[in-house]
Amino acid sequence: MADEALFLLLHNEMVSGVYKSAEQGEVENGRCITKLENMGFRVGQGLIERFTKDTARFKDELDIMKFICKDFWTTVFKKQIDNLRTNHQGIYVLQDNKFRLLTQMSAGKQYLEHASKYLAFTCGLIRGGLSNLGIKSIVTAEVSSMPACKFQGTMQKGVTDTPNKMFRWILCHRNGRLRRLTKPNIILKT
Repeated sequence: MADEALFLLLHNEMVSGVYKSAEQGEVENGRCITKLENMGFRVGQGLIERFTKDTARFKDELDIMKFICKDFWTTVFKKQIDNLRTNHQGIYVLQDNKFRLLTQMSAGKQYLEHASKYLAFTCGLIRGGLSNLGIKSIVTAEVSSMPACKFQGTMQKGVTDTPNKMFRWILCHRNGRLRRLTKPNIILKT
């Protein structure tokens, strides 16, 4: 429970810090969401790297999205996604009816315009995780009533790695140390 409270506080401070710097003229207001999404992208890459190191390969995109909805979401937000929908053509909609980062805000409609800045980090989190699993995507978020939200992931065809490829861990011997490489085409010679 304490780790959840710390995550919520850290996220709120991160959002307010980015927007305070925008008010001081350091960053344009339009770039704040991009900055938050980029932070989430990097965190998503790191988390997926840790979470998938002991899992078997995924068969296809749908298996990857099921992993994101069940295991990844449960680890980060302490609950599974409520609904996953797809058109089987690269568009996935993840619905969370009680999204943790929005539950602290009032359910009133006056806060709907501020919801996007609290969802940008999570969009980046999903995009970064998918990126590290070999899928290039565009992730957007939509809120119609608080605290429910929908994340739509559009997978970009033709720019993914091979469908069965996920992280491959290669151990190399260099200077008496074992190292993990995340790119299978890089081999260090000793």
